[in-house]
Amino acid sequence: MDATATPGIEAGRLSPEDYAKNFSDLHPAYDAHEAQVAADRCYFCHDAPCITACPTDIDIPLFIRQIATGAELAAADTILSQNILGGMCARVCPTETLCEEACVREAAEGKPVEIGRLQRHATDTLMATGRHPFTRAAATGKTVAVVGAGPAGLACAHRLAMHGHDVTLYDARPKGGGLNEYGIASYKTVDGFAQAELDWLLEIGGITLKTGTALGSDLTLDGLLGEHDAVFLGMGLGGVNALRAEGEGKAGVEDAVDFIARLRQADDLATVPVGKRVVVIGGGMTAVDAAVQAKLLGAQDVAMVYRRGRDAMGASRFEQDLAASKGVRIVFNAQPVKVEGNGAATGVVFERTASGPDGLVATGETFVIEADQVLKAIGQRLDGTPDGLTLAGNKIAVDGPGRTSHDRVWAGGDCAAGGEDLTVTAVAEGRDAAEDIHAKLMGKG
Repeated sequence: MDATATPGIEAGRLSPEDYAKNFSDLHPAYDAHEAQVAADRCYFCHDAPCITACPTDIDIPLFIRQIATGAELAAADTILSQNILGGMCARVCPTETLCEEACVREAAEGKPVEIGRLQRHATDTLMATGRHPFTRAAATGKTVAVVGAGPAGLACAHRLAMHGHDVTLYDARPKGGGLNEYGIASYKTVDGFAQAELDWLLEIGGITLKTGTALGSDLTLDGLLGEHDAVFLGMGLGGVNALRAEGEGKAGVEDAVDFIARLRQADDLATVPVGKRVVVIGGGMTAVDAAVQAKLLGAQDVAMVYRRGRDAMGASRFEQDLAASKGVRIVFNAQPVKVEGNGAATGVVFERTASGPDGLVATGETFVIEADQVLKAIGQRLDGTPDGLTLAGNKIAVDGPGRTSHDRVWAGGDCAAGGEDLTVTAVAEGRDAAEDIHAKLMGKG
């Protein structure tokens, strides 16, 4: 059922001024002086723990030293040579649990160097020049199909193109960018940054983007292998897990990823409907992004309900605190058992849970949270299995740098088993798979 045509779910709850204020940049960019001051706090550690904590192994002390000496363009080159989506990662990475958590300043003072904002300063400075810092090698005559234009696919395609291979990049949606474009909170990537970064990345040349083309309905793995020398799969997870609660088919109940995508693609936020009372079910980053944005759209009451305790949440403590600061109630140790309402949702019945020696158990105690809109953020699954590939759980099994059970097929990002579901991790997996594909195509693997 359509959750946007339901009593209690309305658009235009706020004034234009409030929409603009609520969805302004979460972490505004540094100016040049602020960047210098922030860079001067770095100890430039020789055995820097922040590098180890970065999934893409960026030389963080080096790029911060370059900023400190006024060489922002060199700093950007240092970042982008390891992470071609360094601009996006600077905005959306949970740096508080990665490089900044490992920062020596954090251990000594409880206030780390703001590595993410410094990374954004460097990459934004370079992108503003219109310069692409990489050039293609001589053409190899080899072609590679990359399925999925999200972080993993983009990183893979760019590195392959840089090595001189011709890449066809397929994506099921009308735009490239994947979760960067459709699945991340608007206040983290303002001013159309995802598409600006995509356009900038494609300036390397050698990459043909074909949107509206999905594996399974428009493409087959055998067909791609017949046309290309290698295939990289980075299409993410298209399916959404079921709530497994009575009444989840009622109007007003929808997937949080669809809610976020609709908001991200809206030209005018005043046209995006939101409930007066919203319940978000889940404890990860998607749940936080959906809950916070529902509140920022004008919902009066937003509750995020997670079946386990705070320490088990997928969302970082920073994201949890952000949600609370925006007025989102977080309810722990409760699982949904029924969506109430006659045709349309009016509330959700939850049962208290507790962790015991045998795992999570239901206590039998129930309570109701009233809701016009219920957003499911309980994880995604692989939507269709590529023929002939071995799976690990509900994802594609990979070994080393993304090698699948087929010797000409690689995979990375959310659709591949292992690793964390982070943009920066997907970039690292796409980059590393591209290097392995290149070695194989050149007879070096």
